[in-house]
Amino acid sequence: MHLALVTIVVDEYDPAIDFFVDTLGFELTEDSPSWTDDGRPKRWVVVRPPGAETAVLLARADGDDQPAVTGQQVAGRVGFFLHVDDVEAAYARMVAAGVEFVTAPRAEPYGHVAVFRDIAGNRWDLLGPA
Repeated sequence: MHLALVTIVVDEYDPAIDFFVDTLGFELTEDSPSWTDDGRPKRWVVVRPPGAETAVLLARADGDDQPAVTGQQVAGRVGFFLHVDDVEAAYARMVAAGVEFVTAPRAEPYGHVAVFRDIAGNRWDLLGPA
């Protein structure tokens, strides 16, 4: 058993794809036409860190309630965790690519960590070994 997908609600598909693929280095594993429950067209967009089993479904905000949760899916807490081998190198690359960091890298008992925001405004931990 494994967790296959988590969903991140975004404003638009293409800027979110650009952020996750071009800026963070994820792979675009699927971008297919699909339909909403009431028959309107949408896209099924899946991105994944290289080599990872768990992927991220990028879902465009739809309806009355979803735009309000864009960027606030976990009520302002860090809700996503990206593990890397070298936090300092990843931090430098991501800053150069324009990623907004909330904190600089710091040492914690569980490893090195820096907090950044994704394109929707959700907070992520960039985590590396202690």
